[in-house]
Amino acid sequence: MRETPLLDLIYPRRCPMCQEIVPAGIDGWNGNNLLICSGCRERLPYLQPPYCLKCGKEVEREDQEYCYDCSRQVRHYRKGYPVLHYRGECRKGMEAFKYHNRREYAQFYGEIIAERHGRELTELKLDGIVPVPIHRHKKRKRGYNQAELIARELGIRIHVPCYPDCLIRTADTTPQKELNDVQRLENLKNAFLFRENHVELKKVLLVDDIYTTGATIEACTLALLAGGVAEVYYTSVCIGSNLST
Repeated sequence: MRETPLLDLIYPRRCPMCQEIVPAGIDGWNGNNLLICSGCRERLPYLQPPYCLKCGKEVEREDQEYCYDCSRQVRHYRKGYPVLHYRGECRKGMEAFKYHNRREYAQFYGEIIAERHGRELTELKLDGIVPVPIHRHKKRKRGYNQAELIARELGIRIHVPCYPDCLIRTADTTPQKELNDVQRLENLKNAFLFRENHVELKKVLLVDDIYTTGATIEACTLALLAGGVAEVYYTSVCIGSNLST
């Protein structure tokens, strides 16, 4: 979390959408320091109703309860709270955050989740926030887990503790983007383990950067449920669009 003006002078903050330097100032939307340029703030690709009742993805019709993926697959999490479409400049910004060390973007991502879903998440009375883990080899190479950075920022804003070490990734799996739907599920089978924690967690929010088919969230959910968690919800900054019925 960047807290000093000096750091922003030495390493100017860049917009998580267009990657241009963000001028100093106050965001008129929330009264906080600017984390995104005003032009891109107006163009954020927010999800719009109607939503899938399970994953939160957009659906085509008001009378359509579930998206194509959720209508044909069992989801063991209770409900999802995504925010943005994974496309265009939003996609480029997420790639910079994930692969090019733009860690400061986590502040903005945590903030927009809180802006969009903070009230609903607070009403859930969560025991904790758990970031989707990456394998230790990948974390060592990258230097950070992007989901953990988002989870910590969100936790600060909705006043829920973050537990980054209670769920671990035991297998260094093939990247999900290289696989089809069936292969994604098989790839993640037994890839996560819920570690015993001194805090009893019964109602948990999983946090990830991007939700695509839901295979990763489902695998994490099963590990949490097997470890004694009673209810699992998830949130993500972005979600892949699929309006198929």
